[in-house]
Amino acid sequence: MEKRKFATYEIEDGLLHEGCNVVVGVDEVGRGPGAGPVTAGAVWIPSISLPLLMAKVKDSKALSEKRRDVLYKLIDRTCVWSVQSVDNNTIDKINILQATKLAMRKALYYLDVSKIDHVLVDGTVKLDGAFTDTPQTQVIRGDSKSISIAAASIMAKVVRDEEMRTMHWIHPQYGWIRNKGYLTKEHIEAIQTYGITDYHRKSFRKVGS
Repeated sequence: MEKRKFATYEIEDGLLHEGCNVVVGVDEVGRGPGAGPVTAGAVWIPSISLPLLMAKVKDSKALSEKRRDVLYKLIDRTCVWSVQSVDNNTIDKINILQATKLAMRKALYYLDVSKIDHVLVDGTVKLDGAFTDTPQTQVIRGDSKSISIAAASIMAKVVRDEEMRTMHWIHPQYGWIRNKGYLTKEHIEAIQTYGITDYHRKSFRKVGS
């Protein structure tokens, strides 16, 4: 479960040597599920906090739930971070890619720093709109390479998982406490039996069909 190597500070360090002071990692969780929000995290790791996180932080999917919770508390205490969600209704209106970009922009907007010098974005998503003029680098599998992106993935996943737990207690028949809204066999069979809820993404094929 936790075999993948730890993310490093190499990319951030290179940017610091180029004169960037605030390098922020951004990642999202929840693009694929058929229910619930898409959630993005943004994290800036101050240099004084880096030693506390090295050899501990990696892609949130490679961590146990217990370990994610421990790291969430550590990042909360030592870093500057923001997590923002975009709900399923907005996803249906503007599509999942645009909703992902919106969640990322919101997470950056609410980050409590005076100026962002560079943004590291997991994957291939290019941020537009309010952050077009902010230098950004897309990093494939960034959550396994950049400690800032990995930290952002941890914060986003813990927050979204908690949101899905809350939704589960409202609609327990869909098993969201286990599948987090992903379209597992259990979830699809529940849709076929009970129909969809106000939390479902109606534009997704296996939900709306």
